[in-house]
Amino acid sequence: MRSGSTSAKELVAQSLHRIAEIDSSGYTLNSVIALSPDAGQTPTIDPQFPLAGLPVLIKDNIEAIGLPGSAGSLAFANYPVKKDSSIVSRLRAAGAEIIGATNLSEWANIRSTKSTSGWSGLGGLTANPWVHERSAGGSSSGSGAAISAGLVSLAVGTETDGSIICPASLNGCVGIKPSVGSVPRDGVIPISASQDSPGSMARTVKDAVLLLEILMGRSDLLSSVEAERKLKIGVVKSWVTGDSGTDLLFENATDLLSKSGISLVDIDLLPPDDATGTDEYEVMLHELKDDLANYLKHRGDQNFASLEDVIRFNLENSEKELSFFGQELFERAILLGGRTNEYAAKRARNLAWATGTLDKGFESVDVLIGATYSPAWVSALGKGDDYAHSSWITMAPAIVGSPIGSLPMGLTDGLPVGLGIVTRKNDEATLVQAMRLVEQVLGLGILEPTFLK
Repeated sequence: MRSGSTSAKELVAQSLHRIAEIDSSGYTLNSVIALSPDAGQTPTIDPQFPLAGLPVLIKDNIEAIGLPGSAGSLAFANYPVKKDSSIVSRLRAAGAEIIGATNLSEWANIRSTKSTSGWSGLGGLTANPWVHERSAGGSSSGSGAAISAGLVSLAVGTETDGSIICPASLNGCVGIKPSVGSVPRDGVIPISASQDSPGSMARTVKDAVLLLEILMGRSDLLSSVEAERKLKIGVVKSWVTGDSGTDLLFENATDLLSKSGISLVDIDLLPPDDATGTDEYEVMLHELKDDLANYLKHRGDQNFASLEDVIRFNLENSEKELSFFGQELFERAILLGGRTNEYAAKRARNLAWATGTLDKGFESVDVLIGATYSPAWVSALGKGDDYAHSSWITMAPAIVGSPIGSLPMGLTDGLPVGLGIVTRKNDEATLVQAMRLVEQVLGLGILEPTFLK
């Protein structure tokens, strides 16, 4: 655009055409839950603006005037968005044209253990652009699928634990979840104040960083991408998936990094036990009860002001909302009762484990790397997701609130898988430098999906 070879209006028109051609018909990707009513009608924007009129999609748990802001739930159909969230305001101020919202795993996969990633009552099921029957991952399913399919080059997701990293890995694109609290969360439908964070998804590291700068309100990250500081990378031996093809690609990636002259150190970290995982899940449910009620103060009314009201709505509309899986996690959140003393003990145990784990990992290195998820599994409505071959790379960063990124490391069985990178909290500069370095060494370029039905 800055060279004059194309314009923002042309790019927006191309995106809208691809959405109509690939998403709504044709392949029926179903990644876009709604288009902005004024998409393509924005006046010409100065190309010197950071985003210069680029078309952007946002996950539909983020409030933007004219879009549902639904978390995929029919419960919000009667409660339209009243104002832009802070991150949408930042995007618009940077010149972005928000052309629509992406489908997601309803309530960001916190309603049921049988939730199927990419399905929502409002949006239906998002497909994977590589193989239609495969999962697009969750909960930022539509954002990852839309990026991979080339509908847009920039999309916003959110993550509580894995919800950007998983769809980035399964769709073959780049995803970055920044430090918790570094991006405003007003106007974002919450799960957990201690773990929720919006982040960026794109086809390349530089594009993801361009978007991340706007979300974070920073202007130094793009320069960090090209920093020449030598990094020492820790290879976490237990951050593997158990899927032979994925783990072989990770082994090959570390060989390439070593041969390129990068200093690698093997790191031994113990995986979490079942009690740690239970604590994390219940911490999120404790917080959900309180945080959703606070959110609904400005979004609902006296008839729709709490998690109990959402449960009641789902029961009253069970044919559409509960046809594939229930809401036992919502019901569990009510029983747990918000931020109790029991909650405080679980959160303290979680933080002690996660902080100790990452502190040990970072003793002698700048970043930690590992495999993320196995190739996309078949979507089976009502049967949950197949996380049997997933590493635990997202868990400690999720609990501590530190940044994590994923980028493609190759294909196995014709499907993409991702390499994950973790840095210390608030050290996004090192994260993006490491991601760009790995991207250059692997040399994969932009992966082109196969659109197999």
